This record gives sequence, structure tokens and C-alpha cells, in this order.
Amino acid sequence: MAQQKFEDAMAQLEKIVEQIENDEISLDEALSKYQAGVALVKFCQDKLAEAEQKIKILDTSSDSLKDFSIE
Repeated sequence: MAQQKFEDAMAQLEKIVEQIENDEISLDEALSKYQAGVALVKFCQDKLAEAEQKIKILDTSSDSLKDFSIE
């Protein structure tokens, strides 16, 4: 299986949310889609955490790289 991209996972998640919100599917299918959505959310959260770890900021005062932190 090819590695899934963050953008593809987000598009799938948006479609699932739209289908559930618009009552386009049965209850059983909604539960199944919800479960798939939970897996997609976890995948996206993991990808974002991985990206955050890779982001480095150049500290101009010491000319060194440090971890990026959102705070």
C-alpha cells in the first residue's frame, strides 16, 4: 500500500464529516465512517507532530538550530 499523504487524509476526513452532517448515509454506515474518521484524525495528528519535530528555527544570536515550539 502506498504511503498516504496528509492532504489526502484531510480530504477524506472532510468528505466523511460532510456525509455524516448531511445525513447522506445510514446509521450503520455513519458509525463505520466515524471509525474510519478517527483513524484519519490520528494519522493527521501524527503527521503534524512529525512535521513539528522537523521544523527548526535559526537562532540568530548563537547561529545554531533549535527545535520549533508553538507556545
